[in-house]
Amino acid sequence: MINLVIIPLGLLAGWLVNYLSDVLPATRRFSQPICPQCGAVTPLADFLILRPCRSCGRTPSWRTYITQAVLFLGTTYIWLVPPKSLNFWLAYILLIYLGVVFVIDFEHRVILHGVSLTGTALGLVIGASIHGLSVALIGGAAGFGIMLLAYFLGEWFVRARKIDDVALGFGDVNLSGVIGLMLGWPLILFGLLVAILLGGLFSAAYVGLMLARKKYQAFSAIPYAPFLILSVIYVFYF
Repeated sequence: MINLVIIPLGLLAGWLVNYLSDVLPATRRFSQPICPQCGAVTPLADFLILRPCRSCGRTPSWRTYITQAVLFLGTTYIWLVPPKSLNFWLAYILLIYLGVVFVIDFEHRVILHGVSLTGTALGLVIGASIHGLSVALIGGAAGFGIMLLAYFLGEWFVRARKIDDVALGFGDVNLSGVIGLMLGWPLILFGLLVAILLGGLFSAAYVGLMLARKKYQAFSAIPYAPFLILSVIYVFYF
C-alpha cells in the first residue's frame, strides 16, 4: 500500500517543485518545462526522466536531484508520521508550496507575487481549519506587521550605511503574513523567533567560514525566506 501511494506522490511532489522553480521565475506563469540555461522548451517526458536538454546538452543540476530526494522523503515522512494538526493532503500541499518558495528564493532571492497570493489562500484554509478564521487573521496581521517594521528598519539601516543592497525583501514580509495565517496568534511569535534563531546561527557559521577562507565581506545579504520556511516545517511537522 505504501509503495502504491507514496512512490508516485513523492515523485510528483519533487517534479512539481522542480517544474515551478524553473518555470515561474522565467515566465511568471504556468508553461511548458524549459531549460534554465538556454530557455528551450523541454518535452514533458524528458523533464520527468531528467534527460539532458536536447538543445544545449545541459544536464539536470544538483538542485534537481536534491529536491526530488527531499520531497520524496518528506512525503514519506508525513505519510508515516502524520502531523497532529493537519491531515495528510493539506500537509502534502503545504510541503510542495514551501518547497517552491524555498528553492526560488534560494536561487533568485525573490518571492513572486503570484506565489504569495497562492500562499495567502492556502494559509487561510490551513489557519481557519486549525485555529478558526479570527485567530488565523490576527496571526496573519501580526506576522505581516512585525516583518513590515523589520523591513522599514532594514531600509533605514542600508540607507544610513549607504549599502548597495537590501536588508530584507518585501517578499519576506508577504511570506511572514502567509505564515501568520497558518500558525495563527500567538504561535506566529514563536515561528518568527525560530526563524530569527536559525538565521542567526546560519549567519554566524557563514561569517566564520568566510573569515577562515579570507573571503569575508561586510553586510553580505543572505535570503531570509528559507529560515521562515524551516520554522514552519519545524512547527507543523516536528
